[in-house]
Amino acid sequence: MAVKVFAPAKVNLSLHVTGQRDDGYHLMDSLVMFAGVGDVLTITPAALGGLTVTGPEAEGVPTDTSNLVMQVASRLWQGAPLGIHLEKNLPAAAGIGGGSADAAACFRGLSCLMERNDPAFDTDQFADNAMEELLNIGADVPMCMASDFARIGGIGDQIEIIGNAPDLAILLVNPRVSVPTPSVFSALENRSNPRMNAIPPELSDTPAFVTWLAAQRNDLEPAAISQAPVIETVLAQIRQTSGCLLARMSGSGATCFGLYSSEAAAQLASLQITNVHPDWWVKPTVLINGAEAAPQLIRATT
Repeated sequence: MAVKVFAPAKVNLSLHVTGQRDDGYHLMDSLVMFAGVGDVLTITPAALGGLTVTGPEAEGVPTDTSNLVMQVASRLWQGAPLGIHLEKNLPAAAGIGGGSADAAACFRGLSCLMERNDPAFDTDQFADNAMEELLNIGADVPMCMASDFARIGGIGDQIEIIGNAPDLAILLVNPRVSVPTPSVFSALENRSNPRMNAIPPELSDTPAFVTWLAAQRNDLEPAAISQAPVIETVLAQIRQTSGCLLARMSGSGATCFGLYSSEAAAQLASLQITNVHPDWWVKPTVLINGAEAAPQLIRATT
């Protein structure tokens, strides 16, 4: 019996770098949501073991133990061999958590399989016990496990679920440039910046929320632009689209996003950018809203 798991794109609506630990890990204060586009993982036990990858962004994706999916499976699965198929729709090294989202989806799929085999299986306890392993695999993996509207602190291990967010559409744009995260952090000039302002208690007021969000930052944006100047072009193109409420880079780049009040506005903006840059990766979608996230993560089982 197989399980199919959705791995939604992670979007850092803001990302404040607030310090650096002695071990080199950077501290953050980030507001994160997840989008309605992503990869899809299908996990089948008792099949020929291994990872296969298809999809529009499959080229160059490793299928050995360097893939985070295989690292999660090898460390946490003790059962029969697993056949894992990854439908890769998100570009790699793009600042939207593609590899980490896949690893988190693998974890959710394994948890589902374990629960099927043992009705007494405690998913929450399993997640707590695996947290250190998951952080070692990737700092973004725990937040991608939640795949919910959240404030993220520490090195990615402090996750405060906020709940329902304003209804917003989003346009994700990547100029087909890979920006390695280590090079962005190496170019970071200031590693001790102020935290985010207090999050408004009432989030259903979309204009007020966007106004608040505009006063926050992505502290990695200038460093990423120094490594890939095209990011500045992407942001300018998004800002010029009809109905754009806010444009910002996600994560360490190079994917940038624009926020819109409706899906129709995001789709129109997509056409405007694609007409000028047909070679860019451009995806209009919605942000998954609070409690709506969980049912969408495991989309179908057979």
